[in-house]
Amino acid sequence: MSKVFFIKNSESDYEKLGKEALELLKTVVSETGHKFEKEVPIKVHFGEKGNKTFIPAKCYDETINYLKENGVDPSYIETNVLYRGSRTTTDLHIATAKAHGFTQIPIIIADGDIGTDYDEVEINKEYVSKCKIGKGYGKYKQFIVMSHFKGHAEAGFGGALKQLAMGFAARGGKLEQHSGISPQVDAERCITCGICVNKCNFNAIETSDVAVIDENKCIGCAGCIAVCPQGAIENTWGGSHFFEKLSEYAYGAAKDKDIIYITFVHNITKECDCAGTAMKPIAANIGILAGKDPVALDTACLDLIQKNSGQKLFEKGRNSLSHAEKIGLGTTNYELIEINNI
Repeated sequence: MSKVFFIKNSESDYEKLGKEALELLKTVVSETGHKFEKEVPIKVHFGEKGNKTFIPAKCYDETINYLKENGVDPSYIETNVLYRGSRTTTDLHIATAKAHGFTQIPIIIADGDIGTDYDEVEINKEYVSKCKIGKGYGKYKQFIVMSHFKGHAEAGFGGALKQLAMGFAARGGKLEQHSGISPQVDAERCITCGICVNKCNFNAIETSDVAVIDENKCIGCAGCIAVCPQGAIENTWGGSHFFEKLSEYAYGAAKDKDIIYITFVHNITKECDCAGTAMKPIAANIGILAGKDPVALDTACLDLIQKNSGQKLFEKGRNSLSHAEKIGLGTTNYELIEINNI
């Protein structure tokens, strides 16, 4: 059984939420005897352009100041997204982050300019043998993964597991989780400009009437998705065994790393922060949870939302939790320890 620490708070006072997040961080540090390395990146989600319900930058101020006061050098760390949007390339991604107020510390985009820089992390699980993890993550032993718990069309919910699985994966790793390996070409959009051909380092793309991707040569780096000016190359969402692959990628991201997880259960929307639109919450704010077991943490968040709302919201996300427990990432059995609101 894993301990999950909880501060109840339904207020939309982001400065107060930041203080409570720090209180939970200190609690986990004290309870586990955690010792910080010199450099500790903070994994966050900057929110897609147009999104209004991502967790704002001021919620991280207290944690950043605490790390600095204790001789730790913090940074933000993320990877580029698989789809075409305001966070597809490093330049766009950093510009979006700064526009959303994430200017306190340096920003690391761990998988390179267009999401194709990665290390292979061998896990040899049922559906994934090697995870394509953003190369920049390999430099660090510790992370603080700060998540926003909300809905997600395919995963059921986004929380700590998704921050690990999608947030640590390079673009090719995201593609592998969502579908197979190779992207698909939309013949109606393709103008056979040849940019994808020149980009591909594996000679996997040729052009005739349209661009054609050779699945036998393609390694799934998905760089072609990022460079196509027409948006004609895309992944096929919702591939087979998505929940299992997401769990196995989360396992690969956390492998040999020392991570503290903090999750905000606020602004609970139907869709992910990757949605570039303003959304309304579908459930009441609950508070913040923290611990060192991402499976226990996500389970506790989901249980609290369902209990508080009286609805089976995001229930299909339990598929990932059960597989994550099966492969040894964590446990769904937890002790919820409530801390008095500060």
